[in-house]
Amino acid sequence: MRTATTVEASRGPRETLDFVLEAEKLGLDECWVAEAWGSDAPSVLGYLAARTERIRLGSGIIQLGTRTPVAIAQAALTLSELSDGRFALGLGASGPQVIEGLHGVPFARPLTRMRETVAIIRQAFAGEKIAFSGKAFEIPLPGESRPMRLSTAPNPDIPIHLATLSPKLLELTGEIADGWLGTSFVPEGAQAYFSHLDAGLAKAGRTRADLEVCQGAEVAFARDEDELRGMVASRKAELAFSLGGMGSAKTNFYNNAYSRQGWAEAAAAVRERWQAGDREGAAALVTDEMVLGTTLIGTEPMVARRLRVWQDAGVDTVRLYPAGETVADRLATLGRALDLVRALG
Repeated sequence: MRTATTVEASRGPRETLDFVLEAEKLGLDECWVAEAWGSDAPSVLGYLAARTERIRLGSGIIQLGTRTPVAIAQAALTLSELSDGRFALGLGASGPQVIEGLHGVPFARPLTRMRETVAIIRQAFAGEKIAFSGKAFEIPLPGESRPMRLSTAPNPDIPIHLATLSPKLLELTGEIADGWLGTSFVPEGAQAYFSHLDAGLAKAGRTRADLEVCQGAEVAFARDEDELRGMVASRKAELAFSLGGMGSAKTNFYNNAYSRQGWAEAAAAVRERWQAGDREGAAALVTDEMVLGTTLIGTEPMVARRLRVWQDAGVDTVRLYPAGETVADRLATLGRALDLVRALG
């Protein structure tokens, strides 16, 4: 398996840079830069491109609706140039809370917008005159304007990864994307994802070998079972937030993902408690199995066995979120995890 991590620069650009530079020295293969409601991804990626030498850099993710498709293509082409071809474009639909609540842009029709956005971006990457007439986008608009091509050099080889969770968007990922940026992943329930990805691949005449599966999880090491119990307990509030607080009152893609992987009853109960304002009650409903099933937390032998399960489930790249209070702590955790991945062979 290849190895990756995700950073978000809101905690401080200097700290982010130090972490990424040291992670590159440790041998990490990829670094994805998040963009939620904090710092933007392209600015940070340009900063990292100038300071790194080998590591692949990706937007993880740029959210549909925050920029036009052509603006996304311009940023991607620029970042590929700045990084000497080390850039991968990660896109995601996000959710109504961020897209409508923060950006004031309609969230409707994410499937259509994703398909059309990728099609327009690929036109731009190929150096074609950009002309598109769809349900979400029309370029150019009717009137005096004519189709234009970007003045930057074409680069059709920039890979496009999609961050998707719902069945229809997963199927679209298999059909049109170069990679899948997944989350909320339980390898034992992987068919909840792969069945839809494979349907999309088959529709396009492709196979799993044509799609890079990049899955992420927190990694943390416990000295023994007693410490592990405390670590698991502390993560339950975080998972309760994902199940109950992410998205809007009606739309929570993370809750839906857990539901499809065998925890429908528990996920619904957690969400109900959270929405009622009972945060502690919501966390109390999260089971140990839910935490351990979607993370790489445990003693070192436990984490090693879990990584093997992820690899056997079809994960090509494991995206590691190393635990730690300081940069040094997180790097130490990351280094241990990288050694375990290498030992898999």
